[in-house]
Amino acid sequence: MNAPDQYFSDFAHALRYWRGRRGFSQLKLATEAEISQRHISFLESGRSQPSRELILKLGLVLDVPLRHRNAMLLAAGFAPAYQERNLTDPEMAAVRTALEFMLAQAAPYPALVVDRLWNLVMANEPAAAMMRFFLGLPPHAPIPRDGSVNVIRMALDPQGLRPCIVNWEEVCADQLQWIAREAMSDGPGSEAQALLVELLALPGIEVAARVPNLERRALPFLPITLRKGDVELNLFTTITTLGTPRDVTVHELRLESFFPADDASAAWFAGRAAQRQA
Repeated sequence: MNAPDQYFSDFAHALRYWRGRRGFSQLKLATEAEISQRHISFLESGRSQPSRELILKLGLVLDVPLRHRNAMLLAAGFAPAYQERNLTDPEMAAVRTALEFMLAQAAPYPALVVDRLWNLVMANEPAAAMMRFFLGLPPHAPIPRDGSVNVIRMALDPQGLRPCIVNWEEVCADQLQWIAREAMSDGPGSEAQALLVELLALPGIEVAARVPNLERRALPFLPITLRKGDVELNLFTTITTLGTPRDVTVHELRLESFFPADDASAAWFAGRAAQRQA
């Protein structure tokens, strides 16, 4: 299915788009939503108008992101169901505390929190220290955690981390897929699409953006190798999301944790932690 020209102008367009994205036939969607296939057909043709409750039910069955469930509601003339708060809002204090705890538990290994476009919003000290080291920054240089630093842009930019990423083409293809998925959901003219265009315009990205050959490695994860001088770190990452959120911001947060893939890399992080505690 083609991405919408913008946020959907009507609910019928939105439903057809998300059903196609999820690979559902009208019959499958009708069965799982426990409504008739005829009603689905009428909704997609615009002959029937959905209730607010039905939109939320279809959004759940199709696993539509909360941001886009709001868009579907708006397209049908309803108010959004899910709030979008700033992580610094007082109502988000419990979420911040939970994230800070998870970041602290990851030490001595790096961990960071990003939003759906991979803008950095939180990071533990090992992550900040790793960025400073590979970017050549002073030991106590501040790392902005207000969303102004885009982690993927920093990794792929020739003036950023790219010179230190030994397998940067593999990493590039993997990271671009995250933004491409958001751009497909949001459509042309969106912030995600603008970021994707910006990233694809970076030198060398067009070649590296090819889908990686998954048969090249037997590892169950994408390795990341960082090298600067005589330091080489072999890492892999995991992505954690918060379950069953009712807020758009929380739904879109991701906790990325870095782990050493060999003993030498683990020893490097342990040594850096000992230096900070000395």
